[in-house]
Amino acid sequence: MSETIAASPPRTIAVLGNPNVGKTTLFNRLCGARHKTANFPGTTQEALVGRFDGATLIDLPGIYSLDLNLSESSICRAVLAGQLAPEGGSPRVPDTLVVVVDATNLLRNLTLVAEALRLRLPTVVVVNIIDAARRRGIHADTQRLSEVLGCPVLAVSARSGENTDRLPDLIARAKVPDRSPPEGRDAVEAWAEETYAFVAAAREGATPDTLTDRLDRAFTHPVMGVITFVAVMTGLFWVIFALAAYPMDWIDRLFAGLGGLVESTLPAGAIRDLLSEGVVAGIGGTVIFLPQICLLFLLISLLEGTGYLARAAFVIDRLMRPFGLSGHSFVPLLSSHACALPGIMACRAVPDKRDRLATILVAPFMSCTARIPVYVLLTTLLFPGRPAMQALAFTGCYVIGAAAGLLSALVARRSILRGKSRPMALELPSYRVPDFVQALRMTADRGWVFLRKAGTVIVGISIVLWWLNAYPHASSLPEAESLRAQAAQVEPSDPSASEALRSEADTLDARHAASSSFLGRIGDAVQPVFGPMGADRQLTVGILASFAAREVFVATMAVQVAGTDDTEDAGVQQALASATRDDGTPLFTPATSWALLVYYILAMQCLPTLVVTAREAGGWRWAALQMAWMSGMAYCCAVAVYQIIRAMGHA
Repeated sequence: MSETIAASPPRTIAVLGNPNVGKTTLFNRLCGARHKTANFPGTTQEALVGRFDGATLIDLPGIYSLDLNLSESSICRAVLAGQLAPEGGSPRVPDTLVVVVDATNLLRNLTLVAEALRLRLPTVVVVNIIDAARRRGIHADTQRLSEVLGCPVLAVSARSGENTDRLPDLIARAKVPDRSPPEGRDAVEAWAEETYAFVAAAREGATPDTLTDRLDRAFTHPVMGVITFVAVMTGLFWVIFALAAYPMDWIDRLFAGLGGLVESTLPAGAIRDLLSEGVVAGIGGTVIFLPQICLLFLLISLLEGTGYLARAAFVIDRLMRPFGLSGHSFVPLLSSHACALPGIMACRAVPDKRDRLATILVAPFMSCTARIPVYVLLTTLLFPGRPAMQALAFTGCYVIGAAAGLLSALVARRSILRGKSRPMALELPSYRVPDFVQALRMTADRGWVFLRKAGTVIVGISIVLWWLNAYPHASSLPEAESLRAQAAQVEPSDPSASEALRSEADTLDARHAASSSFLGRIGDAVQPVFGPMGADRQLTVGILASFAAREVFVATMAVQVAGTDDTEDAGVQQALASATRDDGTPLFTPATSWALLVYYILAMQCLPTLVVTAREAGGWRWAALQMAWMSGMAYCCAVAVYQIIRAMGHA
């Protein structure tokens, strides 16, 4: 008679510690590349989950205390009690607890160690960053500390790998501590001070960190701190704009080549058009954001690794408070000027839930690179031949967007997100040389999350929009065929005239196809809605098409007016400037152009942003609210601008 023995689940090891003690560096040292990022269910708080020595290793959020009423502390309590596990895992009490402390700030870390010991789990304490402590003349006696705590203690440098090879054996032999620290805040603080005095007696040659003090005086100064921050962020975004342009151009060419390959390989028909104009174009439109996203996360990770961003957050905090935001929100909002996607993803660093949601909701108000083609077109139409005025109007677009975002944050914090903000409590970590390998790992992980979770949805929506714009197919107009016949007749004697006739025929067919498509028919039906802001059917189609991405407006208008999407062509720009409506009046009047400019400054017209908002905020209701608020504000302001300018006689 045989018996079936159920396989026991793999051991679970939880890694706990204060922020900035090197937990994630140790995690990466133990797991290498064998890890994944997962959210805790019902939150946007992430955990790194990896395989280590046959066990599952969970890197918990950094906290200062298990008893605080914060989301990070709640998550840690639930995981350690066996009530919660990262997505894809089964909740169970961890088999072993690894508590990581900073050798340069041991006294402060001992409070969390005391709380961890009271959990009565097999525990190992890891004293990390011993290389930096050694340089500062700080020495902690790990043998004495082990005696006081009643559990194994190991001094390591996770960054260099010093002593980390001894950790697996200690984890395997870990037992429940045979000592229990006292309870109560005052008693724990006294115990921590006594323990620290007992184990850190050897400090011969310890030197004060005067360089850190001097840098802190400059970086946290009310005036110099702001100037330094602006200079650092300007340099950061210059690097992003300068370096991302090359891979973005390569990606654009790659997918253009793939689209051309599909068109040249497959026979003409719906399948070819779907693959080339729907699938390839949809994927390309998603992947092209990747260089900016990866560069931004890489540079911010490196800056964070130096310890500078913590100082910058304190400086900006006093400027953000009147709008209901904290200094934590500034970097995500500034990041959104490159692209709202990484800006919203960076909101995970905002610890307060209300602040985080408010920042996510208003991040798309920051003028991103996708708006630039629209700004360039409309400011050029408003101020032809006047580059100084064009530059002033262009700058004004960024100022208006930022102001609208801050005011919207104030409205949100006093209504749907009402509540007192958490005070700005942030540890100032020691200045260090950033870990480039760890920054690359985090960048690759963030990039993959973007492609996997956002890309699939975006591609599906892009295909739907392509279908609406491509069907039903419209036959060529008799007028266009007549022009092509004339072109064939005059081609031998006047090739340039023949080309002009063919271009005119293509323009007629392009306009006919646009108006006959489902999207064009929707444009005719919706035109009365956008009419109050000066839009006719052509502009309405451009606005509707640009709901996928703002820059689509320029290409859509170029196709309707000039029969091509080559918006860099001077002839196309002239055609847009001189374009007329069906009744013969100018298409882009001053009133209409100003109204459109205001609309595109404020409107939510980026499907990838909505997808990422839904994921980061925890549901589509937040994305719907964001869409409704921004679109409503954009529409009302655009209508007001158009009607005011029209009343002044500039319609």
